[in-house]
Amino acid sequence: MIDYQDKKVVIIGLGVTGLSCVDYFLSKNVIPRVIDTRQQPPALEHLDQRVVFHRGDLRVDWLLEADLIVVSPGIALSTPELKLAAENGIEIIGDIELFCREINQLKDKKVVAITGSNGKTTVTTLVGEMAKATGKSVAVGGNIGEPVLTLLSNDYDIYILELSSFQLETTFSLHATVATILNITEDHMDRYPEGITQYMQAKQRIYHHAQVCLFNADDPLTRPKAGYCDSCRQFGIAQGEYRLDSHAQSLVIDGDAVLDTTQMNLFGLHNYMNALVALAIADQLAITREISLTVLKQFKGLAHRFELVHEKHGIRWINDSKATNVGSTEAALRSIKCTGRIHLLLGGDGKQADFSPLKPYLQNNITIYAFGRDRQLLAQLNPDSTTQFETMAQAMNQIIVNLHAGDIVLLSPACASLDQFKNYMERGKLFAMLAKELGA
Repeated sequence: MIDYQDKKVVIIGLGVTGLSCVDYFLSKNVIPRVIDTRQQPPALEHLDQRVVFHRGDLRVDWLLEADLIVVSPGIALSTPELKLAAENGIEIIGDIELFCREINQLKDKKVVAITGSNGKTTVTTLVGEMAKATGKSVAVGGNIGEPVLTLLSNDYDIYILELSSFQLETTFSLHATVATILNITEDHMDRYPEGITQYMQAKQRIYHHAQVCLFNADDPLTRPKAGYCDSCRQFGIAQGEYRLDSHAQSLVIDGDAVLDTTQMNLFGLHNYMNALVALAIADQLAITREISLTVLKQFKGLAHRFELVHEKHGIRWINDSKATNVGSTEAALRSIKCTGRIHLLLGGDGKQADFSPLKPYLQNNITIYAFGRDRQLLAQLNPDSTTQFETMAQAMNQIIVNLHAGDIVLLSPACASLDQFKNYMERGKLFAMLAKELGA
């Protein structure tokens, strides 16, 4: 195992992940220092009393005295204090890197690494269910579920990791059995001032040292920059080893239709793509097709991700609150089929994203209800079909008077929720509650 004895370690960030880093080093008889810029970090009450803690700012003298800095994904490497530390030759990593160093010491462990602007939680969860159905011991973590370092306390056969671009920036030792980028669309542009190329470069780190690279044939940004090779596999709408048939009614693998999409609980084009990726990963893990298809047919999807939360009087209410970026809302609008009118709720904090890619989808049978911080920017996409509201609840009370049988009410906001909500889950729960009240 990795030895950190006599290392001066500083951990930045004391949330659940930061606390897992503290526990990790304490288990190795290393007492780290901890910094958090917040006055009341969420995990402070659980911090071991042996650990010295600093709050309010990034204490530069501690950083420059460190041998190793373990930084929360929420702190940008471009932060001046971290740039200064890097310039002084101090190693800066994240918890995923600590995990990878440990796993690389073990034999016969399989690691699946999944990233993408949209869909990664659905794919990660679905692959996890497929792997568990084989009877093997399976851990799911990373950007979802448990912090990865807590997974080291048990012996698992397969580790399935959802990884964000922020986590990948500080990861160097990942050797995935199979790694995939589902898609790349503008997101977190407030964190990537050089634009989507800088964001793509962070995502592409997932392919480093991977045994198999799985990429989206319809999205050139996901293609490994080293080029296509024998260890690459492709998925896509109409191309790749894993694709859909010409009518998007069947999942096709190497030319053979393996499942009719009507047999799935998941619906929508983007979810069919997620299913293809899960099947591709399952094949690389040597999961039998019988098992993977059985799980796929039973899988009901995840809350707040294109979730049908209410249906009455011929009107469907779909909660896609997890659509916190433009690409995710694009995917929802491409996937939706509606015989009536779509009442689209857009709004929140756009994180300095360019909303213009949505324009082609906001014509004809769509009425826009823009709310929250960036409602004025969103209204510019189609002023003739947009009404502005301060809150989502106000918008939904207006929607109810405009509904007819065959219509769909879609919350797919293309924005983060933090201007008015704690998180996208709180936003989605409010939408679902109001949908059932108003739609009754």
